[in-house]
Amino acid sequence: MRLGCPLGAKGLTGTGYSGHTFWDVEGFVLPVLTLLRPDAAARLLRWRASSLDDARERAAVLDVQGATFAWRTISGREVSAYWPASTAAMHVNADIARACDHYANVTGEPLESVGGLEVLVETARLWPSIAHVDDRGRHFLGMTGPDEYTGVVDDNVFTNLMARRHLRQAATACERSWDLARDLGVDREEVAEWRRVADEIHVPYDAALGVHPSNENFTAYREWRFEDKPDQYPVQEHAHYAKFYRRQVCKQADLVQAIWWCRDEFTDEDVARDVDYYEARTVRDSSLSAAVQAVVCAQAGHVDLALRYLREAAFVDLRDLQDDTVQGLHMASIAGAWMALVAGLGGMREDHEVLELSPRLPTSLSRTAYTLRWRGSLLSVETTASGTSLRVREGDSPLEIQVDGRTVRVALGEPVTVDLRESAPLLDEPTQPVGREPRD
Repeated sequence: MRLGCPLGAKGLTGTGYSGHTFWDVEGFVLPVLTLLRPDAAARLLRWRASSLDDARERAAVLDVQGATFAWRTISGREVSAYWPASTAAMHVNADIARACDHYANVTGEPLESVGGLEVLVETARLWPSIAHVDDRGRHFLGMTGPDEYTGVVDDNVFTNLMARRHLRQAATACERSWDLARDLGVDREEVAEWRRVADEIHVPYDAALGVHPSNENFTAYREWRFEDKPDQYPVQEHAHYAKFYRRQVCKQADLVQAIWWCRDEFTDEDVARDVDYYEARTVRDSSLSAAVQAVVCAQAGHVDLALRYLREAAFVDLRDLQDDTVQGLHMASIAGAWMALVAGLGGMREDHEVLELSPRLPTSLSRTAYTLRWRGSLLSVETTASGTSLRVREGDSPLEIQVDGRTVRVALGEPVTVDLRESAPLLDEPTQPVGREPRD
């Protein structure tokens, strides 16, 4: 039985995308709803889980195992014609799995309450069936990551790392609920295979430049001559895909998004070098990009630049920065602006057992404040120059929270203040392509 309905990319604010939903709802909107309105997030996840039969049919059409969720849909069935940025965007499975796991971790509710265990199992079965094996490990060939200007490539790092995360999440979920997993046809051999595949996934690295190429050989592509075309944006309206598909120009943050969503795979030095490299090559012709760049620039210590990107994300519709707000609001960018504040300037990371915060204040701000829900409690966070104050407004159980690596205990009626830590970036603030500085 189909449960509820999806949230379109434009919500109910306009006719853009014909009401269809995309992966960015699970990627950006759902995590925000989980932290603010978990009941609404649960309804969206149950709708996605109820479309598993359609995802199984799509997997059969593509001749892969398990289930493969639609890139663009309104009913659960794929409505996009073949396009490299859609059919080859296998990362959608991992994005949806992340949303399920995120909901369970933030709320403390079991995965099964939103159909998440079956989603993780069926979608995880995709990856072993499409992996190419050689002496360097497991590869995913002919993929398209979030960056639609670099399509049908081998070993897109975002896709590979999200697949690794997905497989490990599915394995852990099954180990926690063996009886339910067995009902889904899972045995210990399959779980062991998922972990083995995850460990063997190849992740490209350019040792000469000291950066991760967003996909195999990306750093060897010809550079895009931004200085010759300072006013020719969006790039896709001034050049053919055949021209820019094998150039070093990114429509939106791709490798940088992997730094955020797969943070355990990157050292501080990796983050610094990768941010510096991709800031110079990302044109943000997608409204999704500014929020991602805000979060990761803050992580790299470029807090003032992060604020400028936060403002751009917030102004996408308020100032019609994409010249298309008449078709409806950009729901993912609206959600992304909130994440740019909370995960960016606030340094929040909610993917481990303990909620983590690493707050920073840009030079032009004297205060940031927000609230979120964590494990049934409502937490208020306020940062000023004198420190970060944590207050539980609702909830009976005390919360353990890590602030800049220090664990503090916060209970109802017992606020805690932690000193604000100063940190310097490892590299100077990066520059952007000519004509593509943050539009704040």
